[in-house]
Amino acid sequence: MASNRTPVPVSFFGIAVGLLALGNAWRLATPLWHLSTAVAPTLIGAGLIVWLAMLVLYAHKWLAHRDAARAELEHPIQSSFAALVPVSSLLAAMALISYAHTLALAVFGLAIVAQFALGMWLYGRFWQGGRKPEQITAAAYLPAVAQNFVAGTAAASFGWPHIGTLFFGAGLFSWLALESLILSRAATQEPMPEALRPVLGIQLAPAVVGGATWTSINGGVPDLFAQILLGYGLYQAVLLLRLLPWIARQSFTPSYWAFSFGVAALPTLAIKLVAEGLDGGFVVLAAGLFAAANLAIGLLAVKTFELLMDGRLLPVNTPLAR
Repeated sequence: MASNRTPVPVSFFGIAVGLLALGNAWRLATPLWHLSTAVAPTLIGAGLIVWLAMLVLYAHKWLAHRDAARAELEHPIQSSFAALVPVSSLLAAMALISYAHTLALAVFGLAIVAQFALGMWLYGRFWQGGRKPEQITAAAYLPAVAQNFVAGTAAASFGWPHIGTLFFGAGLFSWLALESLILSRAATQEPMPEALRPVLGIQLAPAVVGGATWTSINGGVPDLFAQILLGYGLYQAVLLLRLLPWIARQSFTPSYWAFSFGVAALPTLAIKLVAEGLDGGFVVLAAGLFAAANLAIGLLAVKTFELLMDGRLLPVNTPLAR
């Protein structure tokens, strides 16, 4: 890479999150629609490779570029993306269950401790105030909402749904508290700078990631609450489509991976509901959402690979604005 490029941003863990989430969608879709059994392991394997590579690169960042790593972790917006480290690790733990249960359990244990400690530190700092209105973005969901929802799903996957319920409750009410704050900033402040607009993709995730958590802790029942969460997720997806021309004024950067978790979780929730008995239009809806997710994340992967080949994957080394 060129010498004027930064060390790897912590937000790049979102690439692993998107690949692992899509792999999970394929894992659920394969038996439902008799798809190729090779795709899910391939996507999950790719996600695990990116996750491991990011762990190494991020550790190196702290060893060789400590000032940059510390500045990122102290930044009012960029620091929220540090939550993607335990989120991706929890997804990796769930992906490993079928292949190496003991290793998966160890990763889960480390990630749970990390997500709780990091969440308390980041969200606790948020409560201390001093943040400017323009610094309130959808990234604020990551420490308190994404971490808790994924922790709840992971706990249920390891056979502890009651612990999962505790994490679900923490994520649910944090989401409800933060959403009005984020909407207030969007409605009453100046429009977001173009470089920040892709972060709005995170807005899709809470309802559908939370829905996946809910169906994990309730035994997979496609109950009314699960359908309500799917409905709100669909509403957010349409809203983001309406905003996409405005968001896309920013040329492609890896920040667009902010869409990937929600884009993959939306069909995952729909597929889970169909697999447990919802039929009719839900079957068509789940299939359409699944196809769209593959197209969207496939496009993200291709664009990211192009940046990598051009030597432009890492951002230009400029000081983080506060």
